[in-house]
Amino acid sequence: MTPTCTDTFADLATRLGFSCEEAGGLVEFRNPAALENWTLPVLEWMIVLGAVLALVYAIVRLHRHGDPTNLVLWFGATAFLFVIEPPIYFPETFGTEEYLGTMFAHNVFTVDFLWGRLPLYIVAIYPLMATLAFEIVRMLGVFRRYGVFLGAVCVGFVHHAFYEIFDQLGPQLRWWEWTLDNKVNLPFFDAVPLPSVVVFATLWPMSLALCVQFFVGRHVDTGRVFSGLELVWRTVVIGLTASIGVFVLPLPATVFGMGSDTVRGVLYAAELVAVTVVAIPLLVAQWSRLRKQEADQPVYSNDFVRIYATVYIVVMGVLWASALPDFFGAVDGVTGDGDPIGNLWYTIACFVVAIASVAATATIPRPSGPVPEPESGEPAVTTS
Repeated sequence: MTPTCTDTFADLATRLGFSCEEAGGLVEFRNPAALENWTLPVLEWMIVLGAVLALVYAIVRLHRHGDPTNLVLWFGATAFLFVIEPPIYFPETFGTEEYLGTMFAHNVFTVDFLWGRLPLYIVAIYPLMATLAFEIVRMLGVFRRYGVFLGAVCVGFVHHAFYEIFDQLGPQLRWWEWTLDNKVNLPFFDAVPLPSVVVFATLWPMSLALCVQFFVGRHVDTGRVFSGLELVWRTVVIGLTASIGVFVLPLPATVFGMGSDTVRGVLYAAELVAVTVVAIPLLVAQWSRLRKQEADQPVYSNDFVRIYATVYIVVMGVLWASALPDFFGAVDGVTGDGDPIGNLWYTIACFVVAIASVAATATIPRPSGPVPEPESGEPAVTTS
């Protein structure tokens, strides 16, 4: 067995349908028609295409409007990925084996990195999901109205809705497999660890949005000019600081729930409830306020996010529809093929929130001309 192929990972890989020992190399390419099932390449290329288009939009936004916020968000999310993911994939290498162990294994996709540990679509999903959630909240003017922290809370809430549509489906369609007896994953919410529902779906995008808006976005809104070098170091700091935030924000659950899975689960759920209770009234109030605003008032708009968020919802709806026959045939939460199922009612609620969020951005006044510049009218970045 290879040094990167531990017993737990090998077992997870076998259940997903591939051999840990044969998943080799820093980069590996596969025939998309030879993957575990047809949903894998559909998911993969939807996410990868979306991330590429989000990057293109960010570059265009920078050059046309002098606004680097989207570009910093994109690379900040990617920097966060490379800080947080390697210790999860290789706990024995990073000395986190005792605390983390092997939490899960991804299935193999068309393009994989790091000996079958990191599919390309996972690299892409961080900046894509962050862009969709951040820009929906930004279009609704929450940051300008309520400030950095409350805007970040709303980003965490919106991101959670989009992410859980995906998160609740993945185990059934063998996109990944969780380690059921790993303490870090407990307690489970049907097929998904509750820590994933709270930390990765809600708190990490909240932390990232707070850092992006604090270090860059709020300054851009007032016409601050950044040099290229300033943007580079701020992006690195954003990735690192957002990683610290993911450690700090769940501390109530990780510290006070150390001795009991039930207590830990209650505290995780309480954090999610707190985010929800804060975000929903703010988003509804701000949407209602914008609906009454004159159409010629300055409004930030992002048609790419409106369109691609809709594409994401439709594609995930199709993938969920394809899974429903096996879902309804499951016994004790497990399909006939031995795959765990997510929570359908929770997913429906997330679909409702995601659809309502996109609809909200489509039902507010739109700028009749180009997307407005920062308030001072000055470019927000220089290339020197």
